[in-house]
Amino acid sequence: MKSNEYLREIEHLNLSIKAETVKALLHLGYGHFGGSLSISETLACLYGHYLHHDPANPKMADRDYLVLSKGHAGPALYATLALRGFIELETLKNINANGTLLPSHADMNKTAGVDMTTGSLGQGISCAMGIAMGTDTNVFAIVGDGELQEGQCWEAFQFAAHHQLNNLVVFVDYNKRQLDGYLDEIQKPFDLREKFQAFGFESVQVNGQDINQICGAIEQGLASKDKPTAIILDTEKGQGFPSIIEMSSNHHLRLDDDLRSAILKDLDVIEQRLESLK
Repeated sequence: MKSNEYLREIEHLNLSIKAETVKALLHLGYGHFGGSLSISETLACLYGHYLHHDPANPKMADRDYLVLSKGHAGPALYATLALRGFIELETLKNINANGTLLPSHADMNKTAGVDMTTGSLGQGISCAMGIAMGTDTNVFAIVGDGELQEGQCWEAFQFAAHHQLNNLVVFVDYNKRQLDGYLDEIQKPFDLREKFQAFGFESVQVNGQDINQICGAIEQGLASKDKPTAIILDTEKGQGFPSIIEMSSNHHLRLDDDLRSAILKDLDVIEQRLESLK
């Protein structure tokens, strides 16, 4: 069990990521709200404690790596990088603008702190395997649950287990939705924890909104001696914003006045919670 102060600091980062992600997308007027918000707790745990990084030297040789395989959640990663000092907070207003350094999907050639260009679903996981083979540091990868319908993912997982890549931790954002609807209606994932175990991974499922559980799972993964680890994050698409969670389709939103107003009300609650943590 982590100390209250430790959890408080990570929760502050989590809520800040949510707030800055949403403010940037509200400024833009559209974007990937749902799948960005469902990974903020995990990003907060990683960048708040477990990911060895240096904003002043993003390419340092002994850094840990993060591969955001679900590259459309780039806005949440950009908010995290800004809050950690890799980029200026003000630049978040330029997400997806012409000539931006913050494109809709993560791009390592444009954004300081992005370790791999992603967005073509399924391919980021293979890249993470290659990085894990080529480094002695830790490699963390975040994959979407809909993305796991790509066969390339499971080829990569089998490869990782065969090569005993114990420096690899894969997070599955199990928010139960994908672009076209609910997973169970499109292609049932069945038991993801058991599937990863069958492919040779250490595997654990946790509440993806519970920072203490996420931290415990990360520590379990980092302690693995001869296997990669999969952490199934039981999340909600739009996590922390009821107005987005309740939408039948919340993968990519274009804002009208009513939706903008509802999201702003939820944002006000997040900012009040942030204020209480100061």
